[in-house]
Amino acid sequence: MADTDDMGLRRFGRWNTMGLYTLAEREVRRFLAVWTQTLLAPLITAGLFLAVFALAIGPSRGEVMGVPFVEFLAPGILMMTVIQNAFANTSSSIMVSKVQGNIVDTLMPPLSPMELVIGYTVGGIARGLFVAAAIWLAMAALLGIGLAHPIWALTFAILGAAFLGALGMIAGILAQKFDQMAAITNFIITPLSFLSGTFYSIETLPRAMYWLTHLNPVFYLIDGVRYGVIGVSDSSPWLGLAVCTASTAAVLALCWHWFRTGYRLKS
Repeated sequence: MADTDDMGLRRFGRWNTMGLYTLAEREVRRFLAVWTQTLLAPLITAGLFLAVFALAIGPSRGEVMGVPFVEFLAPGILMMTVIQNAFANTSSSIMVSKVQGNIVDTLMPPLSPMELVIGYTVGGIARGLFVAAAIWLAMAALLGIGLAHPIWALTFAILGAAFLGALGMIAGILAQKFDQMAAITNFIITPLSFLSGTFYSIETLPRAMYWLTHLNPVFYLIDGVRYGVIGVSDSSPWLGLAVCTASTAAVLALCWHWFRTGYRLKS
């Protein structure tokens, strides 16, 4: 009876701090162990995107929203890379565990659904922030781009990594095979990140696309980071903060529900 009471108190009034720390540390160590793939590769990819667009379009594009095209482009590429890596971190962790059959090693310890969600999310945020810092340092060194509003930039970077990290958990739970995960990445995540004002101002879009873009939370993430880095944006950062916070809370709640019920994890 004492054991049951202890578990009840731990679940509702106490945190399993050791277990939570261990899970978060495992998720961080996963991507640090292969840093050339998880940190260096995104930096190179972001640099190639920036170089190609700058060379192909930059000279003739002029200014966008009052700033040079390359400066407008850089924060969008930074945020696009952050969210893609946060998604990859959580989705691959759960997917690989399911395929290898060792997801039980994560579900059996005395970790509540909330602690599981937090542990995986911390890993996604950590990878996203590592990538963001590396890309920003490269931008600062090569392009002289600083941070117009550091708090806004950090806030949206964390929200973006948390939001896509949660979507990665959802994808990892839903997918049963690697080709299903690839389909989610190619047909949902990539279009969301590419068609969210990463490479252009949405003011140039047709009216229908303009309003559809405003329904995409990723647009507000990219727009918010752009405001934090260079001080210009298509929408109010406060509106973006509200939309992104609500969207992140919603997907994290779904992750918590699925961990609680064991949906597609315990069968």
